[in-house]
Amino acid sequence: MLRIGDFSKLSKVTIKALRYYEKEGLLIPKHVDVFNGYRYYESNQLLDVARIISLKQIGLSIDEIKKIIIDNESLEKILKSRKKELEKTIFKYSNQLSRLNYLLEEKDMKEEIFEKIVPAYYVYYKEGVLKDYSEASMFILESGQECMELNPNIKCIEPDYCYVNYLDGEYKDKNIKIRYSQAVIKADKPFNENNNIKFMDIPETKCICIYHKGSYDTLGKSYAKIMKYIEDNKLEIKDYPRECYIDGIWNKDNVEEWLTEIQVPIK
Repeated sequence: MLRIGDFSKLSKVTIKALRYYEKEGLLIPKHVDVFNGYRYYESNQLLDVARIISLKQIGLSIDEIKKIIIDNESLEKILKSRKKELEKTIFKYSNQLSRLNYLLEEKDMKEEIFEKIVPAYYVYYKEGVLKDYSEASMFILESGQECMELNPNIKCIEPDYCYVNYLDGEYKDKNIKIRYSQAVIKADKPFNENNNIKFMDIPETKCICIYHKGSYDTLGKSYAKIMKYIEDNKLEIKDYPRECYIDGIWNKDNVEEWLTEIQVPIK
């Protein structure tokens, strides 16, 4: 058997960390000398500590590692959960990087079209009919308030992801069908629904995107550019376009500073 110091050298793990793993029940010495407290490990435990380190390196917490090693919880289930977390983190920072590049190039900026994968989300949504587009902001606000009243403990994901779909088959300036969706953290128990507020999973989606700067009145120009790109590249639209309002009347006084991301799902 190996004394703790030798085991530390071979495993490249500090004695302090080995004692912590022992305390957490992850790696128990095969023998502890009752007289001097020396800890001894068997050589095959080097594989156990290597597994712990591998799981730590992919970002799993000690509690998650314990579920795998002590409770025999499905490794695949936990790894898939971690994969989703990483994908959302990548999406968060790629989104921030896109916006940063957008701002850096703002002085000499042309609206650039780009493709990205929007990860799967669990959303609440509400559909309705607007008399005209001036009612959209109030519809969104009331949707959130209604959902919170039904589910006081609900939490939106971070970074925030919400969008609007316009559901008519053509442009309309009156009696406009709308759906507002907001991504939330899925709970163990189903959330409460009513005739207005519903929940659903939306799958991972490949989207062609463009940032639109300025008034919503000129969104048509950005849609024209993105649709031309889709046609030129012989792409096929999969679902209703999503309008993600990043900056608007709620945080920018100058309409020229409003920022909208249009996302068009494709096959």
